[in-house]
Amino acid sequence: MKRIAGKLKKIYDLLDKHFGDLAWWPADTDFEVMVGAMLTQNTAWSNVEKAIEGLKSSGLLTPAKMSGVDLRRLASVIRPAGYFRVKARRLKEMCRFLIAECGGRIKTLRKRDAASLRKMLLSLNGIGPETADSILIFALEKPVFVVDAYTRRIFSRHGLAEEDASYEELQALVRENFPVEVKKLNQFHALIVEASKRYCKKRNPLCEECPLGILLK
Repeated sequence: MKRIAGKLKKIYDLLDKHFGDLAWWPADTDFEVMVGAMLTQNTAWSNVEKAIEGLKSSGLLTPAKMSGVDLRRLASVIRPAGYFRVKARRLKEMCRFLIAECGGRIKTLRKRDAASLRKMLLSLNGIGPETADSILIFALEKPVFVVDAYTRRIFSRHGLAEEDASYEELQALVRENFPVEVKKLNQFHALIVEASKRYCKKRNPLCEECPLGILLK
């Protein structure tokens, strides 16, 4: 366990020194974070930004406005994010949940514990573990670690986990060997994403240029 904790710390420190504070998640409101987490499924973030800009310019970026708008209108606005009809239905369900649970006031949800919130989020159509945990940490400020394909890639290449390790296994590995703090968990996820996109690519990784390359020598 000490070896794993030491290696996680080393990965974090090397990436943090290289990239600095990445200030995730880019959004003006907590609700925008939640919407972004839903829209980013199966699409590039640049497409999500276009969809969110459309929601802002249309005045729909609140739970009440989004819940009340016609489904076809909502789908049309978020079209750049892809799978827009499916995502529009899912967004409306999330809005109904928010209005029922906290009157659309997301800060009220923060008073609840992470486990119960996660269970509620996972009960909503279209929200899986990664989306639920993204909402928990980036919108609701709960200390959970978000696992994605980038996490699996870096952890497996650095001998921390098997390539086919489950979401729960990878999340537990971090929870048991890394500080359970919102700010650090937020930054760690952001660092992993940035390192994967720039250096730890799926094919032809740039290990010699990567700040983590020293750990492979």
